[in-house]
Amino acid sequence: MDNHMVKRAFIALMLALPGGLHAQITLPPVGALVDPVISRVQTALAPADEVVRSIDVLAAERLDRLTKFVAQHPDETEFDSAGQPARRGELLVIDPRPDDLAAAQRGGFALIEQQRIEGINIGYARLAVPPRLPLAKAERALRKLLPQAEVTADQLHFQSGSRAQSGSSQPLLAGLPRGGTIGVIDGGVVGGGTVAAQVGFAAGAPHPNAHAQAIRSLLVAAGTAKLYVADVYGTDLAGGNALSLARALGWMAQQRVPVVSISLIGPPNPLVARAVAAAQAGGMVVVAAVGNDGAAAPPAYPASYPNVIAVTGVDGRGRVLLEAGKASHLDYAAPGADITAIGLDGRRVSLRGTSFAAPLAAARIAAHRAATAKPQQVLSLTDAEAVRAGRKTGRGILCGACRSGS
Repeated sequence: MDNHMVKRAFIALMLALPGGLHAQITLPPVGALVDPVISRVQTALAPADEVVRSIDVLAAERLDRLTKFVAQHPDETEFDSAGQPARRGELLVIDPRPDDLAAAQRGGFALIEQQRIEGINIGYARLAVPPRLPLAKAERALRKLLPQAEVTADQLHFQSGSRAQSGSSQPLLAGLPRGGTIGVIDGGVVGGGTVAAQVGFAAGAPHPNAHAQAIRSLLVAAGTAKLYVADVYGTDLAGGNALSLARALGWMAQQRVPVVSISLIGPPNPLVARAVAAAQAGGMVVVAAVGNDGAAAPPAYPASYPNVIAVTGVDGRGRVLLEAGKASHLDYAAPGADITAIGLDGRRVSLRGTSFAAPLAAARIAAHRAATAKPQQVLSLTDAEAVRAGRKTGRGILCGACRSGS
């Protein structure tokens, strides 16, 4: 049985569970406008060596943005032992034992809090690192103190889309099922209607966020009936961290949200991996963007976790975005350029990025889930709807006409 068949069987099983058990680093405010050089490379006549250079530039720019982000926010962030941005001065121990915490405290680490995430039943302890000890060194020291424990920095995740320089408006799909319920883990949104609930998992949250608002606009136009919004950014400069994502997934699981869209990217993190797996085991389908750092960037997470539906972006001509990142697997593509949405100020804005493709794919999965009495058929129905466009779009393009938010 190939990987696609295994994933289909797994997701069909999740969707069939009873009782509803069923942003590449685009650093705020970076992620920004599409560089004119990259736009030129998108043309069909672009020389191959220019495309290769542009992909290399994207990878280099990713590293540069990470470095600048941490340098600009030294009081809130620093690099962990893997060279990834994380919350400054804190480490997490997953499902710690009492003797783990005692050993850590003897080693100079201070317990900030110990909690269990409801909905996914994962415990964690937040530890403050010893004074004046860099996070990377503290992480290595704690792992030596607790060789049997699962230790991680509270790594950051970044939104994977932004305003673009141009866009167009086209009619939405006709003749296909609409509706369904979707959870969005991102920033905060404004406006009622389809938003059934909104909860904050960061300081100052929920707080209106342009990226999240654009996603909400696209989902409303795509026909999604009900939205649950988890704001993991708020006003926290170290928002989008691993703990906030895990807690958001726990809340979504408690609300029995069947499909959750995540347009954030970051490194592999054991706490987020555990949270995703626990949510999936309860029946949730997790959809995630592959990011905007180009094919030379490392695989994006959470899109690369097992059985997550990984989504890339295409433009108005069905071409995969040059800046689209990658995951360990690819399921679908959806519009990620030549699209518009209603912004926080009520004006129409043009968008670009895989951030906006992921929720559109999630909308189609959720619509089929709401329309069929046989949950195990949801993925097959979604596959049947997808427009085949080559291996770079996975099993095909979903919601191809969904290019104008409302």
